[in-house]
Order: sequence, then C-alpha cells, then structure tokens
Amino acid sequence: MKKPIKYIHDIGSYFLMLKKVFSSPTKKSVMKELILKEIDDLIIKSLGIVSFISFFVGGVISIQTALNLENPLIPKSLIGFATRQSIILEFAPTFMSIIMAGKVGSFITSSIGSMRVTEQIDALEVMGINSLNYLVFPKLMAMFFYPFIIAIAMFLGIFGGFLAGVYGGFTTAADFTIGLQDTFYPFHLAYAFIKTFLFAIILATVPSWQGYYMRGGALEVGKASTNSFVWTSIIIILTNYIVTQLLLS
Repeated sequence: MKKPIKYIHDIGSYFLMLKKVFSSPTKKSVMKELILKEIDDLIIKSLGIVSFISFFVGGVISIQTALNLENPLIPKSLIGFATRQSIILEFAPTFMSIIMAGKVGSFITSSIGSMRVTEQIDALEVMGINSLNYLVFPKLMAMFFYPFIIAIAMFLGIFGGFLAGVYGGFTTAADFTIGLQDTFYPFHLAYAFIKTFLFAIILATVPSWQGYYMRGGALEVGKASTNSFVWTSIIIILTNYIVTQLLLS
C-alpha cells in the first residue's frame, strides 16, 4: 500500500509546484534575461538534433512505404501521402517530443537537481526569491517556442521523404507532390500543434518537478534524470492518447 500513497504524494507535489511557479514573480528585467537564456538552451540548441533526426526519419518512412507497395495497381502517390500523414500526425509532434524528453528533460532535471545538491535553491529562498518562479517559469515560457521546432521537424521530415523517394527511384516528384496534396485536412495540422503545445508544457514542468524535489547527492541527480525521462515519456504518451480520442475520434 505504500507505493500508491507515494505516487499520490508525488503527483500532489507536482500540482503544488505548478501553483507556486506563478506566485511571487521575479522582477521583469531579471526574468527577461532568464527567459532568453532558456530559449537558447532549450530551443536553439535543440535545432541541430531535431533537424538531423527529422530529415532521415522522413526518408526512412518514404522508403519503407515504397517497399511495401508491391501491388502495381496502388498509385505511387501513396508514398507522399503516407509520409505526410505519418510525420504530421505522429512522428513530429509525439515521437520528437519523446526524444526531446531525453535531451531537454534530462538537461532541465540535472541543472535544477545540481542546484538542489549544491544548496543554491536554499540560497535563493533565503534571499526571499521564489525559487520555483525563478527556475521553472523561464523554462515554461521558453518552451512556448517549441511548436517552432516541431514545424521545422515536419518540413524537414517531408523534405527528407521527398528526396529519398524521388532520388531513390521509388517515385517521381510529380507523384510525391500529388500524394502530399491528396485529401489534406487543415485540422490535422491544428491537431498536431494542439498536442505540441501540451507536450511543451509537460517537457518544461515534469523534468523541473523531478529536479526540484530530488534529495541526495550527485548519484541521485542521475537517478532523477532517469525518472524524469520515464515520467515525461509516460505522460506524453497518455496525453497523446487522450487528445487523439477527443479530437480525431
């Protein structure tokens, strides 16, 4: 019976943290600099890995779709259609967010956890600063730029699929383009970015929660980073399921 009680306590501390994040705000001049720093750390420095993965995964999706089209009656335009749907609906918003849970989430947890271990958070509290607002709020604001990363992932994924399909000899540029335009529903983009917005909040707050409330030394910082990735991934997958049920069913 101890574990369920522990989990309830953990979830309660998460919502308590969210409440404190928005209370006793830090001075605007200081907060502006903190937000700009977090945008650089969390968004700008993630562009490289996001671009690399998106481009090549888009190519893989295109090739795998082409290799499974054995029936000559199936139009080659289906390669472009399947690539577009796979990337926009699931790969870019969901699986890229799980990858970012490892990169961004671990970074957030380890940075806040290290401050906890070295008693810097206690020093902020002694100076009368709301440490949760000071540490978590800038990360939350920075992650509102996260949809920009996902938009790049969508573009590069489709572009990578186009190059792999056309220059791999699986389809023509005209057929791939026809597939991209076939039965396109703008709401699918809205659905993808609604998910992305929710995932951005999860990516900013769950790792912060794990880092802020950790106890122990350097070894526990590593454990907290692992827990952060697990919790963030699980919550993202559950959120994805719920949003999909609500918006696409």
